[in-house]
Parts: sequence; structure tokens; C-alpha cells
Amino acid sequence: MTEFQKYIQRYLDQVPSENWMKEMTTSGEKTIELYAGLTEEQSHFAYAEEKWTLKELLLHLSDTERIFQYRALAFARKEKAGLPGFDENDYVENSFANERSLDSLLEEYKLVRKSSQLFFETLNPSALKNTGNANGNEIAVETIGKLIVGHNYHHLTVIEERYLPLVK
Repeated sequence: MTEFQKYIQRYLDQVPSENWMKEMTTSGEKTIELYAGLTEEQSHFAYAEEKWTLKELLLHLSDTERIFQYRALAFARKEKAGLPGFDENDYVENSFANERSLDSLLEEYKLVRKSSQLFFETLNPSALKNTGNANGNEIAVETIGKLIVGHNYHHLTVIEERYLPLVK
């Protein structure tokens, strides 16, 4: 197993069932419910110095999902050019998430997730097997869809274990 395969496997292992499309809906609903229960003040919480706030984490989910959507779209349409990677910390640092309202971040997340659901639901099943190169690694469209779900569940676990017990 390559380092890349090991890296993505930790996210794929977070998907609790084989029906990843259903899990896309479930993980989105859980994320929306969790964030809808926070106050504006609570959304500025970070569990340690140098860690992201809950707002930054929510926008990270939207940003990452957008990037994964683009990769899936490109590879579904048989893009031959390799796509670049991204540095999640640079994205968060330059996101200005903490200057936005929690409501606007949550609305953005909802729309990004709905876009992912519509894309994958309407994709020809044969396109799920298409592959492309992102950040120097070959990956299938279906795997990208599963990564969206697994990445979301990963961060829900982090929030539940490291943020919520400490947020006041």
C-alpha cells in the first residue's frame, strides 16, 4: 500500500456503511444539526492554541468538499491533465472564516453538500470508475465521493471528542 493509499484509507474507514451516498446525506445532516446547536460565541472556540476554531473547521469542510467535487467532475469527464494538491492550513489561514457569521458558513456548507449530492446522484454509474491524477496520485471518481463522506465523519468525530466537551 502506498503512502497515499494509507492516507486516504483513514478517511475511507470512517464511512460507516457500504451505501456511501446515503452516508453523504447522513453526515451532512449530522454536521448541520451539530452546528445549528452552537451559538455565535461557541463557534469561535478552538480546543487548543494553533488549532482551528469551529468556524474554521466548518469552512474547511466546505472548501475541501469543493475541491473534491472539482476533482470528481474533472475525472468523470475524463480530464487528462493532473490536478494540483492544496494545503489545508493555507486555505484556513486565508479563509477569514472567523469574520463571517455562523449562519452564513452553515448556509454555505448546506449548499456545497447539496451540490455534491446532486452531482453524484446524477452521474452515470460508469463514470464512477473513471480515474485521474490529483496531487500526483491516481484516484477514482467513486473514491473521491467516499472521501467527501469519510473526511466529514472524521471531523465530526474530532468535534465530538475534542471540541464539544470543552466548549462553553
